[in-house]
Amino acid sequence: MRGDTPSNTSFIACEMPRKPKPKPSPSSTRSIETLKPSSEPYPDLPSPTPEECRAVRDALLAHHGFPEEFARYRRSTTDSAAEKNAAGEGETAAAETVLDGLVSTLLSQNTTESNSRRAFESLKSAFPTWDQVLDAEAKLVEDAIRCGGLASTKAARIKNILRALKDKRGEICLEYLRQLSVDEVKAELSKFKGIGPKTVACVLMFHLQQDDFPVDTHVYRITRDIGWIPIKADREQAYLHLNDRIPNDLKFDLNCLLVTHGRLCRRCAIKGVNQKTKDAYQASCPLTEYCKSRRE
Repeated sequence: MRGDTPSNTSFIACEMPRKPKPKPSPSSTRSIETLKPSSEPYPDLPSPTPEECRAVRDALLAHHGFPEEFARYRRSTTDSAAEKNAAGEGETAAAETVLDGLVSTLLSQNTTESNSRRAFESLKSAFPTWDQVLDAEAKLVEDAIRCGGLASTKAARIKNILRALKDKRGEICLEYLRQLSVDEVKAELSKFKGIGPKTVACVLMFHLQQDDFPVDTHVYRITRDIGWIPIKADREQAYLHLNDRIPNDLKFDLNCLLVTHGRLCRRCAIKGVNQKTKDAYQASCPLTEYCKSRRE
């Protein structure tokens, strides 16, 4: 999920079930191993060091400030919960359910932030509860989310998730994930078709407030450009390496700032242009000094 997920007060909240933590089934073992950052693909690559992570975080924070759209999900190691509530932080995130977060993140796949937000708002306006989404004809769900693109595919995936929860747990609710470990959450969510590592990582970081580091297009491009991952690294390798190397206390802020910088910095988005054009934006990019290689 990349963007300001709207509040979802129109959906009926469900109580967190008090059930023992389920053990991952054998069929999910492969998914766990694929998703969890426990197998370092580049053990000999020293970057990013904790010092480099902090320096880049500080440079981006000084340049952009903390992105307002992500503030509702931000945890603080220094501010108390009372101070955060007084500042208005965390209130909207607390009102959202985990299922709301998963669906809104699913809708953000292969589209813009504004389109995915509109699609979610349209969906919740058309169907006030998840049971109504499940019971509705597929065509009506598709119509509700059409502005987000890939309506047929996304509608089918949403209904499959809802149906699986109803059949296996007796209620359409994901709040039980709050009681599980990171690896258990990954095992549970990766069972759903169309829910890949980035979507799972976004749900973990934003909606479960767990220490994880999603790798979207912006994070992938920038960390490659500044030498934190090899040029030939794929998304999965980047995810494993960055989650292993970046300190937990820096993951959230650094991730949000890299995404924001990737959206706003014209220099970091440049591809296939001449050096003169690159130089025109160099002064405005706080990451210039950290770049070890640039895409030509």
